[in-house]
Amino acid sequence: MAAPSVTDPLVLAGVLVVAGVVLVAWALRALSERRYERSRGRLVAVDPGRPVTLRSERYRMAGRPDELRERPDGRLVPVEFKSRAAPANGPPPSHVAQVRAYCLLVEEATGRAPPFGVLRYADAEFRVRWDDEARRELLAVRSELLAPYDGRSTPSPARCARCPWFDVCDARAI
Repeated sequence: MAAPSVTDPLVLAGVLVVAGVVLVAWALRALSERRYERSRGRLVAVDPGRPVTLRSERYRMAGRPDELRERPDGRLVPVEFKSRAAPANGPPPSHVAQVRAYCLLVEEATGRAPPFGVLRYADAEFRVRWDDEARRELLAVRSELLAPYDGRSTPSPARCARCPWFDVCDARAI
């Protein structure tokens, strides 16, 4: 039996059907991406790729969010990715503080407060509140971190031996 010819109507119809399916799949994917972009905001910067380092001389802070997305109203939303699964009890305070720091930096850089920040884990996404109360909480944490060590920790040889800051600590027990 001879191989079918490309001019055979059945072969031609099969090729057209396959090409049509591929085009429809491509179009559906493009529409899905457009819908995603519209719901999340237009991608403005991504790290790595088009990284943007945000700086604030006033707060002596700098940071680079994983993404910056522009909302339809023009405000930027910082997005932080975490490769692990979301913790069962929600985001830890350190992750929330990181996103809030990016919100503060966006506000300082643009003069407009972001409506919120986004913390995206491998299996979940959280909106991080950004308002006057969140700003006060972040600045309180920042002030505490800038204060000299006040000796609240009780050093012990066992604890100090496992501490990653052992070499630079001024309160170590051994």
